[in-house]
Amino acid sequence: MFSLNRVHIIGYQTQPLQIRTTPGGTSVVDLNLVVPYGFKSPQGEALTGKGFHVVTLWGPMAEVAGQYMKPGSQVFVSGRLQTDSWEDEKTKEKRSKTKIVALDMILLDPKDGQRPAPKNASSLLALLNRADVIGNVTKDPEIRTTTNGQQVLTLGVATNERWREKATGADRERTEFHNVVIWGALAQEVASAVKKGQRVHVSGRVQTRSWETQQGSKRTTTEIIAESVSLLGVANPAALESVRTEAAPRSRQEEESTAVRDEAPADVIPAVQYASEIKVEDLPF
Repeated sequence: MFSLNRVHIIGYQTQPLQIRTTPGGTSVVDLNLVVPYGFKSPQGEALTGKGFHVVTLWGPMAEVAGQYMKPGSQVFVSGRLQTDSWEDEKTKEKRSKTKIVALDMILLDPKDGQRPAPKNASSLLALLNRADVIGNVTKDPEIRTTTNGQQVLTLGVATNERWREKATGADRERTEFHNVVIWGALAQEVASAVKKGQRVHVSGRVQTRSWETQQGSKRTTTEIIAESVSLLGVANPAALESVRTEAAPRSRQEEESTAVRDEAPADVIPAVQYASEIKVEDLPF
């Protein structure tokens, strides 16, 4: 994998599930998850609200969800952002919608049902909404200033996903384009240092916002609100201080320490290999 496109969500299902079956016999279902959030704005204001996310499950995961999930069920989903585009049949306008395609799922409710929310422990009710992408910047970033004086920057980042089509065995590749919104001092730093074509790691949260066009049509867009941005493929002075380009002679103390480690017994706890039940190459698209 030469890029990263991963989202982790913990949320609650908002409505009954409707499982569909593709012509090839594969089960598919869309979750509609609500994720309450709380964070501080660039101005330091405490904000709370709800985010809604569409998550598509395929195959065995869809069947498990259909059997055990109901409105109000809490679930963890890990997957990738995917934007589908089409042309409106009436207006001929280009439309798009971003969703999460699940790669892993964990049902979080106990068998005997959810426990009541604890009192005076609101921070323990915080849920998960985290996105991480590693990809290439699609154009030179441009910073702008909002009407209330805050600096903001939108960064385009492209990621690639490769998989093998199950039906034909053909290798496929898909490119996703992510809109990353960066605020404040971090926006200034990105604007001064990041250029088109450079590789970056962005970590933040997924946000979908809606607006209305001049013609009265409703539109939505999904963005990653960045909490951190790392410029990749560049030398880091702090790291280079610890990098040896040539083998250096070891002291007697280092040699004795190595000998002790070599004689130590192996760990009695075996390593556990975790593997997702659903692989990218098994997805039917």
